[in-house]
Amino acid sequence: MQWTDRIRQVKILLVVSAIIIAGASLLISHYLVRDLQVEETSKMEVWAQAMNAFNNADETTDLSLVTSVIESNNTIPVIVMDREGNVADWRNIKINGKDTMAYVSNYGRRMKAEGHAIKIELEGTSDYLYVCYDESTMLKRLTQFPYWQLGIVMIFAVVAIFALLASKRAEQNKVWVGLSKETAHQLGTPISSLMAWVEVLKENYPDDDLIPEMEQDVKRLERIAERFSKIGSLPEPVDASMNEVLDHVIAYMDKRTSQKVSIKGHYPDHEVIVKMNASLFEWVIENLCKNAVDAMESGQGKIDLWLLEEGNTVAIEVADNGKGIKKKDVGNVFRPGFTTKKRGWGLGLSLAKRIVEEYHKGHIYVKSSELGKGTTFRIELECSRA
Repeated sequence: MQWTDRIRQVKILLVVSAIIIAGASLLISHYLVRDLQVEETSKMEVWAQAMNAFNNADETTDLSLVTSVIESNNTIPVIVMDREGNVADWRNIKINGKDTMAYVSNYGRRMKAEGHAIKIELEGTSDYLYVCYDESTMLKRLTQFPYWQLGIVMIFAVVAIFALLASKRAEQNKVWVGLSKETAHQLGTPISSLMAWVEVLKENYPDDDLIPEMEQDVKRLERIAERFSKIGSLPEPVDASMNEVLDHVIAYMDKRTSQKVSIKGHYPDHEVIVKMNASLFEWVIENLCKNAVDAMESGQGKIDLWLLEEGNTVAIEVADNGKGIKKKDVGNVFRPGFTTKKRGWGLGLSLAKRIVEEYHKGHIYVKSSELGKGTTFRIELECSRA
């Protein structure tokens, strides 16, 4: 199983766990709120009975207990209304507006319409009252609390994830930079030795046709070491011909790939000048071409390098007719460690993205890919004008 697949599974597990925790929190809060609602409704039924007893009491009735029950309600909003909807009394109502009676009356009608009303029959008459009540402030806040809690948890989780990703990315960058510089350092000594031996061979065998090829390969190694040494620093870009860069890549790949693989460049009739570090940018195109060759399962195919000018943008497209990339993997191809090959560390496209976006302020992405038909990578850079 690939490293990125494991990361994806961990993310899915975390999301599922968060959903379960959120669901459990909401469910517990729901039952708690429901129990409090039942308790407040029961209290209002007792309060309504006390109000009924108070209205039906005579001069000999002891109202101390009734009065105590009525006065004990300090939290639940309650409005007493007659059969015509006129307000007889109210408690625990926060008045909003200048017209107090109109506000209380409308509030009471709304409570009644919501089913929060208890009917009180008046003894000795056919008249009756309605005790209209609402949820207490504490119950309303408790109803909203889980959503505020979940919102805060979500914000904290998002911030934590971004901080974790930023920390992880910074740590990975240090690893890649350290690895690149150490590689360049380790290559330095054997390359110097090889260069000296080539000079010896040139003196002893001046007519040998293989020695110039060996010299080219040694110079190639020297350029590779130079590229690795520049990872982590910000080389100053200079005006250079993109046509020449692509020509160098095609010449290099032609000598090191099968004759069954065709590599062609498609350029404008004039030189396209771009501010870049030519050595690093060549490596990016080479990496894309090598990946294209690796994607040709039959060992044959074609690679087209397109150089396009679109307003102030220079676009380079590397198109192949290889096996293509699965849709689920398109978003992962530039992640460090991702690879579909049996061998390799999965660093090539990650470093290519860094070179394009951090060093050249450009953009690289998969323009299109279809299984069995091929893939097109696209790089966009700002054009240099003379």
